[in-house]
Amino acid sequence: MPSIRILARGNGHGLAKDLDLLADLLGQAGYAVDPVGFHNEKGVRALQIGGMRLARFWRGRVDLQLSLEHVYPNTLSLARRNLLMPNPEWFRTRKWQGSLHRLDGMLCKTVHAQRIFSGMGVDARHVGFTSQDRRLPGVPRERMFLHLAGKSPVKGTEAVLEAWCRHPEWPTLVVVQTSRHARPRQGAANIDHRVGRLSDDELRILQNSCRFHVCPSEAEGFGHVLVEALGVGAVMLTTDGEPMNELVRPDYGVLIPPARIGQLGLARRFHVDAEGVERAVERVLGLPEVVVDAMSARARRAYEAIDRGFRTRMVEAVGEAITGTAAAAPLPAQRAA
Repeated sequence: MPSIRILARGNGHGLAKDLDLLADLLGQAGYAVDPVGFHNEKGVRALQIGGMRLARFWRGRVDLQLSLEHVYPNTLSLARRNLLMPNPEWFRTRKWQGSLHRLDGMLCKTVHAQRIFSGMGVDARHVGFTSQDRRLPGVPRERMFLHLAGKSPVKGTEAVLEAWCRHPEWPTLVVVQTSRHARPRQGAANIDHRVGRLSDDELRILQNSCRFHVCPSEAEGFGHVLVEALGVGAVMLTTDGEPMNELVRPDYGVLIPPARIGQLGLARRFHVDAEGVERAVERVLGLPEVVVDAMSARARRAYEAIDRGFRTRMVEAVGEAITGTAAAAPLPAQRAA
């Protein structure tokens, strides 16, 4: 049975979820999978790598090692083949570029990332990604809006809050955000700002009960917030910039033009302003219920296509990497269905 080691920071958030998802998928595909969540402290991480080096002496090198987001140069010799699944907005060019020639390829979550790394001369293949299916069919849907900022400072939260403060007549906006970046607006009766971390059950009910999700992201490595929204059949309002507009299309969402464009790591950073959010919200508020229902159904089908396509492409790419056949042949650029 071919062996695969997956490396990621054990941050308890997005990367940890990605690690679990990939370990489960590849385990079901028949591989012996060793998921490693690295501790944030360097000393503990060094002990973890030391244990991996000792394991090499009695078990040999693993057939394939897949690193998520981070390049770990001192682990590359522990595998026969090494792949990286990068997030371009957090890619540390100065620190990691010198190790890229030691990789056997990259598996990219978005076409946007594939283009960036192919332009750097790296063999990059688009496989996509997926998110947990959060749908709860029995939860009543309400004409409310949900903004999941979490711990991220690049979700366009300030523009969303400013737009809502200008419109006390709008439906309730629920904002979920950790205390580090939260700046609740005082006196806005239609903003329910929940600071702190909700239980998973509470969050899932919110995702399903709000018919509209608004997240004008400035950048995304993949876009779990967006894809989870599609999965519950929400109408998503997001930024008309890559990779957000790869996932959300006009027939089941609303794309908000950026007011200005900057840079975040290797990716472009799209800034949406309050005026853009206002226009998008007014547009969906004017939609008849039958149109919202149709968009919701298309959003769910888009989620299913994203999920199904990723699972097929990922298993194929890993199989080719292990056998050494077409390990990094890039796929044609494509949009989510």
